[in-house]
Amino acid sequence: MKIDWDRRTCARKGHVTYAPDDPRLRIRLHARTALGDAWRCLRCGDFVLGEPHGSGPAAEAPLVPRGKVLRDLFVLRFLAVERAVRGVFIVLVAVAVWKFSNSQDAVRRLFDEYLDVFRPVFRHFHYDLDHSPVVGSVQKAFGYRHSTLVLVAGLLLAYALIELIEAVGLWYAKRWAEYLTVVATAAFLPLEIYELTEHISWLKIATLVLNILAVLYIALTKRLFGLRGGRRKFDEERHSASLLEVEESAGVAHAPL
Repeated sequence: MKIDWDRRTCARKGHVTYAPDDPRLRIRLHARTALGDAWRCLRCGDFVLGEPHGSGPAAEAPLVPRGKVLRDLFVLRFLAVERAVRGVFIVLVAVAVWKFSNSQDAVRRLFDEYLDVFRPVFRHFHYDLDHSPVVGSVQKAFGYRHSTLVLVAGLLLAYALIELIEAVGLWYAKRWAEYLTVVATAAFLPLEIYELTEHISWLKIATLVLNILAVLYIALTKRLFGLRGGRRKFDEERHSASLLEVEESAGVAHAPL
């Protein structure tokens, strides 16, 4: 089923109406009804009763995202939420690493005590905790120096900050955030691929696929780095999907670009 992004957005945020000074446009965007004046929504094209939200020259009409632009905005906000969740998780991990660095010996003793308790339980299910890769990784971490763990915590916080900045920028569809997301995500792809060669898991595979798709989608649809005509074509696309659409919906011919 095809999603009507225009009406979906108007249902959530309300309609956007505008009364242009140009009488040719004004007469086509305006209708008189038994209940009063109605103006055509610049997003979904439906007529809405009441006074317009604004008026003035057609060139100053609000740039209302619609159609494909709205769909792209929905995808960007999905990626923004994913980045925000990941950023918060990394912050929690960084805090845990920092606290662990300050109480390494106490955590090691506690871990060893719990390991002794759970070892017979897992042995009953034919699982050897002493040869578990997870347990081995934890025990290996106990050998790290305090300064190394503090450095790791700092790097994790820096990574989390990048993720959170991406999330805010993508939510508001900022072009600098799109560049940052593509560059930062692409930079970590080799590391994610290397991790898969060390240990394969469905979570790692899903994360890698999502990041590759995000890089390709944003770079191509937003025409970054000069792709598909670059910024000029991107601005033309947004303009034709909003202001020029007002003229088209009003049936007024305009000169080709």
